[in-house]
Amino acid sequence: MSQHFDLIAIGGGSGGLAVAERAAQLGRRVALIDPSRLGGTCVNRGCVPKKVMWYAAHLASAVHDGPGFGVRVQADGFDWPTLVAGRNRYVKGINDYWEGYVTHEGITHITGLGRLTDAHTVEVDGSRYTADHIVIATGSRPLVPRMPGHELGITSDGFFELGQQPRRVAVIGGGYIGVELAGVLRALGSEVTVVALEDRVLWLFDPMVGEALAESMREEGIQLNLQFEVAGLERHSDGLALRPRTGEPLTGFDTIIWAVGRAPNSANLGLDAAGVEVAPNGLIKVDEFQNTNVPGVYAIGDVTGREPLTPVAVAAGRRLARRLFGGEENLKLDYANVPTVVFSHPPVGRVGLTEPEARTLYGDTLTVYETSFTPMRYALNDRGPRTAMKLICAGPEERVVGIHLIGDGVDEMLQGFAVALKMGATKSDLDDTVAIHPTSAEELVTLKVPVRRPGATTAAG
Repeated sequence: MSQHFDLIAIGGGSGGLAVAERAAQLGRRVALIDPSRLGGTCVNRGCVPKKVMWYAAHLASAVHDGPGFGVRVQADGFDWPTLVAGRNRYVKGINDYWEGYVTHEGITHITGLGRLTDAHTVEVDGSRYTADHIVIATGSRPLVPRMPGHELGITSDGFFELGQQPRRVAVIGGGYIGVELAGVLRALGSEVTVVALEDRVLWLFDPMVGEALAESMREEGIQLNLQFEVAGLERHSDGLALRPRTGEPLTGFDTIIWAVGRAPNSANLGLDAAGVEVAPNGLIKVDEFQNTNVPGVYAIGDVTGREPLTPVAVAAGRRLARRLFGGEENLKLDYANVPTVVFSHPPVGRVGLTEPEARTLYGDTLTVYETSFTPMRYALNDRGPRTAMKLICAGPEERVVGIHLIGDGVDEMLQGFAVALKMGATKSDLDDTVAIHPTSAEELVTLKVPVRRPGATTAAG
């Protein structure tokens, strides 16, 4: 005998929790299915534990910078197990919160692997549950290329399982995860090498950002090997090694971390039994309303491949529940101009179009403002990462279509500017805003009149 619900969410991460929570608040009977601790990748193996370690890395850097400001402090090593134990306690607290919260909201939490047997039925460990609406929010997992010796490397999941600090690390990949882990490890004292197939780190971001981050990483002592095609991993007498397609191997590592992307968790869900269409790369196909091709079956979050970010999954889930049960028939998430931050060292933020993207759309009507400076945080130090900013404006009204930042504090300052861009702010709107001084953020509202050049319109701050 099966139990019936108004909505079943398969996946207890950010998206699944969001859609289940909002549906329950709208008075519906809801079930949430997940085989492990609630919170998904973000809470357990992603943004939350990573941010804790990012703060630890910043504190370690601050100790080195203290003497320049007259602070008599000296670094006396680093205790990795203490950090890991504290991080794990913090994560468990969030797990416990969600367990109590879903119970409080009247959501039925079913522990196990959910598998569709048809468009309205989910089976978990031999028990069947039916629903009018089923939402797939199973997220993604780290991708490991199938090549000789691939098992010698760990993924970001394995990074969060390390009981001791690795001393010589190779990170394969120059995207979000690669630069974030590299920055944390280096700041905490590890020797770090980053290899990437592309010609710059953060290749999907604006070129200014990638170039500035690469400079900062090198200054921090991270070895960058770009346009390096890994053909396999090997164990040598002096440690683990990366074998390139051509050339000599890089060797002597005690840890190699795969950070080359993520794959959707869409296998073994019974999607074929329900007739749900899946792309060749495993992504579940959805329309602008999160509908799959099967009525009553929806997908949100990383498993769809659309802006794979925690807040995006949350926003999509809440809107879907309101559309299904709140009478807002046309409600959907607008995926344009989603802001995002990379917690590298220093952090990176972006919202809107990159300069190459904007030039494709707007051509010579584009106006670009840029600035680069050393923030006051490092005024009394002999070193410190520079801050760089780019403001991209389109048309004669100079509507802001892209903001790109790198430097201390940009992770916090971007949120407000993202609101402005989303609302259609123009350069004159920023010019009319009184600056907050002395801050780095004020640079975005005090950029000077552009200097025009052939083929492009640019300005220096």
